[in-house]
Amino acid sequence: MRNIDTYAAKQAELCTLCGDFDPELYSRFGVKRGLRDLNGQGVVTGLTNISSITSMREENGQLIPCDGELLYRGYDVCDLIGGAGERDRIYEEGAYLLLFGKLPTKRQLDEFHDIIAENMTLPTNFTRDVIMKAPEADIMSSMTKSILTLASYDDRKNDLSIPNVLRQCIQLIGTFPMLAAYSYHAYNYYKNCESMFVHRPDRSLSLTENFLRLLRPDMQFTELEARTLDVAFLLHMEHGGGNNSTFTTRVVTSSGSDTYSAIAAAMSSLKGKRHGGANLMVMEMMDDIRENVSDPGDEDEIAAYLTRIVRKETFDRKGLIYGMGHAVYSISDPRERVFRGFVERLAGEKGRDKDLRLYESIERLAPEIIARERRIYKGVSPNVDFYSGFVYEMMGIPRELFTPIFAVARIVGWSAHRIEELVENSKIIRPAYKSLVTRKDYEALDGRQ
Repeated sequence: MRNIDTYAAKQAELCTLCGDFDPELYSRFGVKRGLRDLNGQGVVTGLTNISSITSMREENGQLIPCDGELLYRGYDVCDLIGGAGERDRIYEEGAYLLLFGKLPTKRQLDEFHDIIAENMTLPTNFTRDVIMKAPEADIMSSMTKSILTLASYDDRKNDLSIPNVLRQCIQLIGTFPMLAAYSYHAYNYYKNCESMFVHRPDRSLSLTENFLRLLRPDMQFTELEARTLDVAFLLHMEHGGGNNSTFTTRVVTSSGSDTYSAIAAAMSSLKGKRHGGANLMVMEMMDDIRENVSDPGDEDEIAAYLTRIVRKETFDRKGLIYGMGHAVYSISDPRERVFRGFVERLAGEKGRDKDLRLYESIERLAPEIIARERRIYKGVSPNVDFYSGFVYEMMGIPRELFTPIFAVARIVGWSAHRIEELVENSKIIRPAYKSLVTRKDYEALDGRQ
């Protein structure tokens, strides 16, 4: 292997030279880098009736930043959570809404819960033969491997009829908590030399309750923990067709590929640090702040250290206060606003009020510091990932599972967009690239330098 490492290191410079373009060329040819214009607005590539995101309102012909709004099939996510009261199955209700376009009745919700619960199962010996083989800390990769392997157990893998695709999606929704929890336990056993637990789901419990049951050695959890995780899953389940992993789902679906391949591709997208790893970066940043700020109650000291972070003098030297700001929202992220109350309640239950106060101080100070140091005045507010990692940590969920549980929630949105893409029966998605290739004359091998 050392020979290929040496060769690759030597030849890498040629690859770099081939792709090192003058930034001015992007403007000259009108290239929308990242499928976004110079103002950060996404290029419109399709239509969707699944969700909508609002961060700007038009007044007198001008776009004015406003409080963010997220609608699932026309319903405000804040209303979905507030309307549920103290009952469970918020995740199942949201999943039903996104998949079928309407809020379920009590009977329909019970039936949908039962269908998902029945499909919280894996093929015989799958855990032993697939999940427990070659375990690793990258749980997303382990899950993706399992998803692709599940395709070999499906005799109708390539049937693209809507009933069959819906069946596949519901089965994956049901198995995702198991894939995540079992993959972690296998890694924890083989790599960390800890005990391994393989609990079976309880069909009477909700999906989020079952996830906590599968994860914990004693299978126990509090009502507040389950309720908070239910809300977190609902808020992460969908966020428009333009986010990287959902767009990946639609791109692969448009090619006529099967459900397992489309979802595996979405998983590969989500695991990227620029997409699904935001709350992990928040947690690492918070660890760094606690190490370097002697008094977490001194806001002047916190502000001074945050200023150093923005100036790229410390932490990862990227100049980012993670969890602050969003590609779409400006004044506020509606998911963070509705989630905040559950964060406070859970911090009280877990005795983590001191840590919560540190988060609150950063939430107050960061926008002013970013505005001053970066001259960003459109509005910077905390996003949902600013607090989600803190919530998972309070529940004792290991960091290796932070992105996988994002996937456990987002599988619903991916499924809805896959089905919509199939129903729409649109063209294969294939954007254009401007070629900078120039013709060259072929040189005989003996004459090359």
